[in-house]
Amino acid sequence: MAPAPAPAGSADQFRGQARLPRFAAPRRYELRLRPDLDACVFTGDASVVVDVSAPTRFLVLNAADLAVDRASIRFQGLAPTEVSLFEDDEILVLEFDGELPLGEGVLAMDFNGTLNDQMRGFYRSKYEYKGETKNMAVTQFEAVDARRCFPCWDEPAFKAKFKLTLEVPSELVALSNMPVACETIAGPIKTIHYEESPLMSTYLVAIVVGLFDYVEGVTSEGNKVRVYTQVGKSSQGKFALDIGVKSLNFYKDYFDTPYPLPKLDMVAIPDFAAGAMENYGLVTYREVSLLFDEQSSSASFKQNVAITVAHELAHQWFGNLVTMEWWTHLWLNEGFATWMSHLSVDSFFPQWNIWTQFLDSTTSALKLDSQAESHPIEVEIHHASEVDEIFDAISYDKGASVIRMLQSYLGAERFQKALASYIKKYAYSNAKTEDLWAVLEEVSGEPVKDLMTTWTKQQGYPVISVKLKGHDLELEQDQFLLNGTSGAGIWIVPITLGCCSHDKQKRLLLKHKHDNIKAIVSQCDSRQKGGNFWIKLNIDETGFYRVKYDDELTAALRNALQAKKLSLMDEIGIVDDAHALSIACKQTLSSLLHLLYAFRDEADYSVLSHINSVTSSVAKISIDATPDLAGDIKQLFIKLLLPPAKKLGWDPKDGESHLDAMLRPMLLVALVQLGHDKTINEGFRRFQIFFDDRNTSLLTPDTRKAAYLSVMHNVSSTNRSGYDALLKVYRKSAEGEEKLHVLGTLSSCQDKDIVLESLNLIFTDEVRNQDAYRVLGGVIIEARETAWSWLKFTSKEKEAEISQFFATRTKPGYERTLKQSLERVLINARWIEGIRGEAKLAQTVHELLHKP
Repeated sequence: MAPAPAPAGSADQFRGQARLPRFAAPRRYELRLRPDLDACVFTGDASVVVDVSAPTRFLVLNAADLAVDRASIRFQGLAPTEVSLFEDDEILVLEFDGELPLGEGVLAMDFNGTLNDQMRGFYRSKYEYKGETKNMAVTQFEAVDARRCFPCWDEPAFKAKFKLTLEVPSELVALSNMPVACETIAGPIKTIHYEESPLMSTYLVAIVVGLFDYVEGVTSEGNKVRVYTQVGKSSQGKFALDIGVKSLNFYKDYFDTPYPLPKLDMVAIPDFAAGAMENYGLVTYREVSLLFDEQSSSASFKQNVAITVAHELAHQWFGNLVTMEWWTHLWLNEGFATWMSHLSVDSFFPQWNIWTQFLDSTTSALKLDSQAESHPIEVEIHHASEVDEIFDAISYDKGASVIRMLQSYLGAERFQKALASYIKKYAYSNAKTEDLWAVLEEVSGEPVKDLMTTWTKQQGYPVISVKLKGHDLELEQDQFLLNGTSGAGIWIVPITLGCCSHDKQKRLLLKHKHDNIKAIVSQCDSRQKGGNFWIKLNIDETGFYRVKYDDELTAALRNALQAKKLSLMDEIGIVDDAHALSIACKQTLSSLLHLLYAFRDEADYSVLSHINSVTSSVAKISIDATPDLAGDIKQLFIKLLLPPAKKLGWDPKDGESHLDAMLRPMLLVALVQLGHDKTINEGFRRFQIFFDDRNTSLLTPDTRKAAYLSVMHNVSSTNRSGYDALLKVYRKSAEGEEKLHVLGTLSSCQDKDIVLESLNLIFTDEVRNQDAYRVLGGVIIEARETAWSWLKFTSKEKEAEISQFFATRTKPGYERTLKQSLERVLINARWIEGIRGEAKLAQTVHELLHKP
C-alpha cells in the first residue's frame, strides 16, 4: 500500500505528534564527529540518504540540544526556504519551495553541541589517569537521545546503515559499533573511518573515546570479543570476557543464527545512568556491572556481572537484529533479554540455581503490578518523554515472567524452535508483539495470541481462590490489588496443580472466572488415610498469578512445607503470596507469622532471601502499626534468621558454595538491621581490624556491608569516629563495589545531623550522580522525618503534602512513578489499620517467640 501524501500546510502541522511522518525515511547515514574533550563540545556533519516515498515539501526529523547550521542544510542541492526547530517536540522541520523529487536523495547539514554531564546523548564522563582527572566522551542514546548527538529519524522503525568517521586526539582509543576500516594520523589528531554497519536503529549507535586497556577473546565463529577498562584494571575484565564469549556461542546455537557483526566490544564507563546498554557491537556498562576482582568483589556482584553481560548480549539478537517497531513493544526487548540471561547463565553455572533466584524478578513484577497505578506490558507511548517511565519491573520482570509461563505451557523445545523462526523471519527488521504470537502459534498449533493478549494488553494479574468442596476443587479468579479492591480483569490462566506430589501434575487453562476440578481427592487418596494430603497450585511458580487457599488447604500446605514435600520455588511462592495477601488485608499478619515460623530450619539462599524480604517489610510496618510489639516482632525474626547465620559464621569456608557465599552477608545484614547485639558487636570489632589493615582476612568483600552497618548503628553527632572512618574508606577506595557499600550505609543512622550530612554528600563531587540513590536508600525508618524535611517524602500523614509538593512539578517522565509511590503510601496506611485491628496478634507473637 502506498503511503498517504503529506499535507501541504505549514510546519506547525507536525507539532504535538507522537511519531514522525512516514513520507520520507533514512536509508544510510554518513556521520563525521569531532569531540573536544577539553572544551567539552563537539562538531559534526551528516550526509543522509533519504527515500522520499510520497509527494511532500517537507522533511521532518529529530534534533535536540544541537545548534544546526541552517545555511549548511541542503537536500539534493536544494536549500530549504524555512527551517523550524520545535524544542518541545524535539523535531527539525525543513520546508522547501516545491515538492521534493520521489526516490532517494542526500540530505546534508553541519551541527554542533555540548558534551553534557547528564549521562545521555553525547556526554562526558570523568576518570582518573596518573593522578589527573580526565574526560572521556560516551554516547547513551536509548531511548530517544541519538537526536542529541546528530539530527536523525530517532525512532526504532527507521532502520538505516551507518558509516561513521571520528576525529580524536591521537593518543586516545576511539570505539564505535563497527571495526576500524582505516585510520590516518595528522599530528595531534587522528581520523578513524569505521566500516559501514548493517541496518540498525538510531538508539543503538555508539561512540566511546578515552584511555583504555583491554582483554580479548574469540567466539567459536571467530568473532573478536574485547572488554575495555580503565588503564590498569584490565584483569578485572576477564570474568565478563568469559561470560561474553560463552553468551555469544550460546545464543548463536539457541537462535540458530550467527552473531551478526564482526566484533563485540564491552566497555566500563565511570559515569553511566543505567546498568548497561546493548549498543550494537559496542556494549557500555556501569563499572560495577562489568568489572570483577576475585580479591575485592563479592559473590553477589559476580553473579550480577554474569546476568548483566548475558542480558545485554541477548539483545544483540532480541532487540538489535530484530527490533521492536515502537516503544509500546519495549517488553519484546527487555522481557526477552531478562529471560534469556537467566537461561544462558543457568547453563554456565547450574550450581547457582538461577531459576529459583529468578523468582526475585517475578516477585518484583507482582508487587508493582498489584497497584492500580501499574500499566500493561504493552503501553501506548504518545510522547518521547513518556518512554523512560516504562523501563520498569513491568517491561523487564513481568515481561520475563510471562515468557517463562508461556515456555512452560508450550514446552522448551517448541518454544526454542519458534523463537529461532521469529529471529530469522524479522532479522534486520522490526516486529510487533502480534508478530511474535503469530510465529509461536504457527510452530506450536496453540492459541498463543488469545492466551497472551490477556497478559500483555491488560494490566494486573489474578489471584486464584482455591476451595475444597467435598471431593471437588473450586477455582475462582479475581484481579489482585494490594489496596484490597478487586479489578474487573479476566485472564486465560495456565494452571498447574500438584496433588500430594510435585511430580504428578495436572494442567488446565482457566478461561473464565470460575472453574471446577472434579474428583480431585480421589486422585490423591492419602487424605482418607489421614496422611499427607495437600494441593499446590502454580507448580514452581511458572504462572504469573497468586493463590489464596481455604483454611483446610492452607493448613495441609503448611504441613507439607514442614515435611519438605515442596520444591524451593513452591516454598518461595507460598511465602510471597501470603505476604501480599496480608498487605491487602485478605489474610492476617498472625497467619503470615505462623507460616514464616515454619521455615525456622531453612538453609537455602533463595528461600531465605524471600523470607528476609518479608521479615524486613513486616519489621518496618510494625514500627507504625504496633510500636509496643515492634521489638518482640524483631526478636521473633532474629530467632528465625540466627540459626542459619550461626551455621555460616562470618568467615568463608573452603569449598563452600556460591549460594552460601551470598547467604552469609544477607543474613548478617538482616541481623544487624534487626538490632542483634552480638552480630553488631562482632561487625564493629572486625571493622576496626579492617580499618587498620585493609588486607585482613577477617572482613571479606562479602561481609563488609554488615560491618559498615554495625559501625553506623552506634554513630551519633557526639560519637562520630565510626562515621569518619567509613568516609575515609570511601575516599581511599578505588573499587566501585566498595564505594557503593559505604554510600549505602552512611545514612543508616538515627542521628539527625549525621543523616543530613550524608544526604548533603549527594551534592558534592564525591558522589557520582548515578550513585545518589544509594545514600537515599540507606535512610532507616526512624530517620524518615529528617529525610522528608530534606527531600519532602514519606508516610500517610504526608500524603497530602507530597501530592501538593508535586502538583506543580509533574512531567510525563515521572508522573506514573510518582502516582505509584503515593499509592504505596496509602496501601501501607491501610495495612497498618488492618494490623491494628488484629485482636490476637500479640498472643501469636509471644507464642512463637517462646516456642522451644
